[in-house]
Amino acid sequence: MFLRFLFFFSFFSIFSQEIALSSKESIIKKGLEAYFNNDSITLNKTTNQLLFLYKKNQDLSVLAKYFHYKALLHRIKFNSDSTYYYYNKSKNISLLLNDSLEIGKRFLSMAVIQRDAKDFLGSEISSIESLKYLKPIQAFNFLESVYNCLGLASEELNQINEAISYYKKAYKISKLNKDYKKQELGYIRVFNNLGLLYQKQKLHEKAIQFFKKGLKFDDIKEKYPKEYAFLLENLAASNFLSGNKKNVLKQYYEVLEIRSKLKDFKELSTININLSDYYKSFNQKEKALYHVNEALKYARQAHNNKRTLEALELLSELTTGKQSRQYLREYIQLNDSLFQQERRLKNQFAKIRYETDKKEKENVVLKTENEKKQIEIVRHKQQKTIGWLFAAACLFALALSVSFFVLRRRKQLYQAQLQRAEAREHERQQIAKSLHDEVAGDLRMLHQKLEKSQLIEEAQKLEMVKENVRNLSHQLSSVNFDKVSFKDQVINLVSDYFSLDLKIKVNGLQDYDWSAINNAIKRLLYLSIRESIQNSQKHAQATKIIIDLSIAKKFVFLSITDNGIGFDTKISKKGIGLHNLQERVEELNGTLTIESKVGEGTKTSIQIPINA
Repeated sequence: MFLRFLFFFSFFSIFSQEIALSSKESIIKKGLEAYFNNDSITLNKTTNQLLFLYKKNQDLSVLAKYFHYKALLHRIKFNSDSTYYYYNKSKNISLLLNDSLEIGKRFLSMAVIQRDAKDFLGSEISSIESLKYLKPIQAFNFLESVYNCLGLASEELNQINEAISYYKKAYKISKLNKDYKKQELGYIRVFNNLGLLYQKQKLHEKAIQFFKKGLKFDDIKEKYPKEYAFLLENLAASNFLSGNKKNVLKQYYEVLEIRSKLKDFKELSTININLSDYYKSFNQKEKALYHVNEALKYARQAHNNKRTLEALELLSELTTGKQSRQYLREYIQLNDSLFQQERRLKNQFAKIRYETDKKEKENVVLKTENEKKQIEIVRHKQQKTIGWLFAAACLFALALSVSFFVLRRRKQLYQAQLQRAEAREHERQQIAKSLHDEVAGDLRMLHQKLEKSQLIEEAQKLEMVKENVRNLSHQLSSVNFDKVSFKDQVINLVSDYFSLDLKIKVNGLQDYDWSAINNAIKRLLYLSIRESIQNSQKHAQATKIIIDLSIAKKFVFLSITDNGIGFDTKISKKGIGLHNLQERVEELNGTLTIESKVGEGTKTSIQIPINA
């Protein structure tokens, strides 16, 4: 039940996130479409939706987009200072997110606003800032626009060579763009900008070459009507200014038709100015007046102040008397007003930049102070840690020393125990030798004398005593693993007892290197096997014995299991053999356990440490 709940909860969480992401993307897309359609109502609605989404999810990328769309709203309303302000706010949020693409795009947008407000130096600075973020991520679509923006700003600052250099960089960047359409548009913009640069320098032949290059693109009129109109209008203007007026009027009217279809008020003001200039040159005053009035109308609709000034100036020239003076006054008033506005905007932009820089510096100072505090905190922590580590190291060293001493002492005691065991074995061997060589020898001689004396019965009894002494000698004598290996000794022992009535199986004997095990331990194992086999055969009436030998970690293990009659371990007492075996095991710090039940056989388990 819990797993099912967890599954549905996880699914719901993921599904909710997908809905939120989908909602965010759809709002952003709708807002951008509204901006390009000049739909301030829809754009305002999507901007408010972004604010609501941010308050709900606390997603900073949504907040950055909210400020971006606030900027677009003010741009539609031609509020340059507010547009710049919100672009800057959006950029600052993107800085917190380390979103290089959005930071670069906002700097570019700010550069365009500054250029339109004739803050050309500020535009250049913002464009260079944009490059810092767009170049590392190879955002070719926007890099081309940045270099074109730098070229236009440099032109206005009369830095012609720098402008040409920037346009060439824009061309190279366009080459790198894998999107063929954007690559073509990049080329067209560069050719148009270079043509206009040479047109302003009155190098019309060069200008015409670039305009014609741009017009050579396949199906340019159908694919890119706006760009086609720019190139054709500028080509006609250069021909007109250079004195070649042959196809100028036809080209101007083609441009006028395209601009009218696109409802591009800003550029409609430009083409009508050009048509007015054309008719003025032929002294066709009525047509010139018509087009200049059209230009003024569209310029005011598009808030195109540059064309408004040009139209007012041209009207003052085409009219006379009071009307001419009125147009001239309007021209002067607007020019002064725009000059004041440009100064105000430059100051406003500079103030916003200053406040931003100041805040960034304050943040850097705060960050530095915080870092210092953090370093100090870390240093104190490190000192405490070092102190604790030193204390721990001392304790560890002390514990290590104690452990070493204890282990060394334990090992020494164990070695002493092994030596005592060896000494006792040596004593047993000496006793066994005495019994075999001396006592048994004396008994043999006495036996022979009794036989010679015809004391046959006494001689037979003495023979039994002699056999008992010999058996005792064999039992006391210890096995020697120097001459015959432990493996062979065990195999020989098992072979002695193996019969049709008693089957013995040995496991693990061949799996280990027994030469590394102390002789006292091997002797104990050997004697334990012998004692257990004898008990199984003599008392348990066993027909099958399984012997398991193993070495694991720091212990040697021996397990002997038979299928005999078993006994009750709570009632039965250990015999002398088992008692002696128990002492031998304990002497080597080992453990001996016997498990048995009546009718279920017996299991003898021995565990002996290899080292103390």
